[in-house]
Amino acid sequence: MSSFRIDRISEECRHAIDAIIREMNDPRIAGTYAVTRADVTRDLRWAKIYVSVLEDDKADEMIKALKKAAGYIRRELGMRVDLRYTPELLFERDRNIAYGAHIAQVLREVAPREDKPDDEA
Repeated sequence: MSSFRIDRISEECRHAIDAIIREMNDPRIAGTYAVTRADVTRDLRWAKIYVSVLEDDKADEMIKALKKAAGYIRRELGMRVDLRYTPELLFERDRNIAYGAHIAQVLREVAPREDKPDDEA
């Protein structure tokens, strides 16, 4: 199977899973989050779904809720995406967006120090 086909399937799964999660009425799955990536294996048996949660205090509870709801999400995914096998879902927390925000904050703190003229020279 070509890599391009797996990439298309991964992206289609990401879109469908994002829509499924947004339609769920679980209070633990609320707040600001994004399904950032889905990695589907070449044999279409497993999919690792990366979810970025911006509120750190709700992140662990949300990932636990998604892991518990994996069966429901998989069933809905099977109905929305036409595949021979619906992959088993593994949810992981993606910390890239939070890390990027942290780096941006550090750069904002450093930038004013660099703009000050040197009076000692």
